[in-house]
Amino acid sequence: MAGLWSTQGVLRRKPIERIDETEVAEGTQLHKALGLWQLTAIGVGGIIGAGIFALAGAVANGTAGPAVLISFLIAGVASAAAALSYAEFAGMIPKAGSAYTYGYAVLGELAGWFIGWDLLLEYTAIVAVVAIGISGYFSFLVDSMGAELPAWMLGAPGTGDGHKVDLFAVLLCLLVAYLLNLGIKSAARFETIVVVLKVLVVLLVIGVGVFHIDTGNYNPFFPYGVGGAFTGAATVFFAVFGYDAMSTAAEESKESQKHMPKAIIYSLAISMVLYVLACLVLTGMQNYKEVDPESGFSTAFESVGLGGLANVIAIGAIIGILTVMFTFMLGVTRVWFSMSRDGLLPAWFAKTHPERKVPTRVTWIVGIGSALIAGFVKIGEAAELTNIGILLAFMVVCVAVVVLRYRRPDIPRTFRCPWMPVVPILGVGFSIWLVTFLKWQTWVRFGVWFALGMIVYFGYSYRRSVLARQGPEEVTDSAHR
Repeated sequence: MAGLWSTQGVLRRKPIERIDETEVAEGTQLHKALGLWQLTAIGVGGIIGAGIFALAGAVANGTAGPAVLISFLIAGVASAAAALSYAEFAGMIPKAGSAYTYGYAVLGELAGWFIGWDLLLEYTAIVAVVAIGISGYFSFLVDSMGAELPAWMLGAPGTGDGHKVDLFAVLLCLLVAYLLNLGIKSAARFETIVVVLKVLVVLLVIGVGVFHIDTGNYNPFFPYGVGGAFTGAATVFFAVFGYDAMSTAAEESKESQKHMPKAIIYSLAISMVLYVLACLVLTGMQNYKEVDPESGFSTAFESVGLGGLANVIAIGAIIGILTVMFTFMLGVTRVWFSMSRDGLLPAWFAKTHPERKVPTRVTWIVGIGSALIAGFVKIGEAAELTNIGILLAFMVVCVAVVVLRYRRPDIPRTFRCPWMPVVPILGVGFSIWLVTFLKWQTWVRFGVWFALGMIVYFGYSYRRSVLARQGPEEVTDSAHR
């Protein structure tokens, strides 16, 4: 039993040479329909959202001042180190699951399990948090039009007088689940259109705002010191990932090994350029002390007499943040689907729709679960669930890409992470540094979820996984590859 535990148990790995031809049972196939620019749009949709429309103003006002653009650049460099590691894996392993699948193939079943288990909670919570944020913009627009909604539907219990449920946030979660269930081709078409509209709004903000910049607002550039820019980077870091959730759709890409690495890099590069330019405009139009922490760009345009454009920006914020919900709900459903197909969770969840080839069951479960969180949990409490799992996933992917490069240099790679192993080590270092900024409550919640995962894994997954049911020779072979 001890030998089984050490070599054929928690350390068993999926053999990479056969991972693309792993047996796929009837009813568990995904439809290959995504091209390069659809993948890129999904990545941009996951990255650009709250970072521009909410976090930029908050960090400029109270943490970094005009140096908020430095905060985004630092966060972008940190994220890029992980992105390049993701890109190398995406070119080797064109299967659903992203960090979960990569960890399973390189570091073993237990490592893969816990990354997948963490992402189930993190991504679902992100969907809920974003839905609550959009609901706030919606309420603002309704109020600006002179309408009044019943108090009971405006927020979770404890967020205001008479609040019982954030109904709009609940409906948004269910709407995104419905869109994803239409099929990946239809859903990606919708996502691409909305992302284009979002980017056009950001370009409008930059193009108009640049003519209202007062360079005096950039002085002092580091009002909170250089440390303020680094502290700001820890905050905005969570606005510069999204490609990780997009990479879970690798199995639905037409030419995943060719397109996925490019889509990861393109989406992050496009987003970072827009982030930096938008920050220059924001802190140039208004003194950092006057920037509104919640609706920075809308108030900045109001301050220069462009109130009509401010409303357009508010609508653009709603549209822009909606795409983040789409990307992360896509991510959590594909991780769940992949774990179920590998036997770590019941195979019932891995069934796809016979015609649309999407995991309908898990999509509706995630839609309902995120709707319940969005409707009845305060945004601050929900947001605290979104941090630690992403950083752990980044660490695992960065470590795994180094391990595999030296363990299996012979495996064909359509993209190779440059400056190995410096770049992945930087990714791990940045992630460890950012983890130190997390609140102790976050660690407690993570510990509870981790303990629950241990119970599920050793009570069910350890004996039921596909690798556990293989013959001893095959398991041993795959564990030593």
